[in-house]
Amino acid sequence: MPNPTLGPVLVIGLGRFGYSVARSLTSMGHEILAVDSDPVVVQRYANEFTQCLALDSTDTEALQQIGAADFSRVVVGIGSDLEASVLTVLSLAELGITEIWAKAVSRKHSSILERVGAHYVVRPESDMGERVAHKLTGAMIDFMQFDDDFAIARTRAVPRITGRQLGEFDTQSKYGVTVLGVKRADAAFEQASPQTTIEPTDELIVSGPKSGVESFCGLLQS
Repeated sequence: MPNPTLGPVLVIGLGRFGYSVARSLTSMGHEILAVDSDPVVVQRYANEFTQCLALDSTDTEALQQIGAADFSRVVVGIGSDLEASVLTVLSLAELGITEIWAKAVSRKHSSILERVGAHYVVRPESDMGERVAHKLTGAMIDFMQFDDDFAIARTRAVPRITGRQLGEFDTQSKYGVTVLGVKRADAAFEQASPQTTIEPTDELIVSGPKSGVESFCGLLQS
């Protein structure tokens, strides 16, 4: 069944990133208009999405003809062809799209996309690389960084903090971070409070500035 909460989404570029986004949205019940410049790619995925079309997304008139201006959210998954990526975002901005998500392959590419009208820029390779690097340190089970240097991490409790309440650590004044939740073994995450007592098998969800999250999680594992 279509999901009306988000409305239909236009996804341009059916490489690994664009296809993954389109497929995930489809599985959640959203209607997808998928677009790619390669007819072979379009034919390959024609039966997976609500509609799948081959066209030059850098052509503003072509986008108008398929009703791109009627979409409030568009994902531009073009990465390898930088010129096509930038011109597509520019065309969408000219059509007045209110929410443009675009893939970037470098910091410079990201900066250009933002300047020509992208509201949200994603660097999947860079983001995943940083995520893996943080997990490799052993201090975190998972890590995710957002805009403005804000990060969220999932880390394990260690013996040095078990049996104590979160309020004893004063994480805000010392590290600028907040412990948002605690997961007990075989239980769902629950909201943390200063009175929450840490148990040996607990996992903690920590949020705050990237440097503070790294310091706090590193201290727990040291």
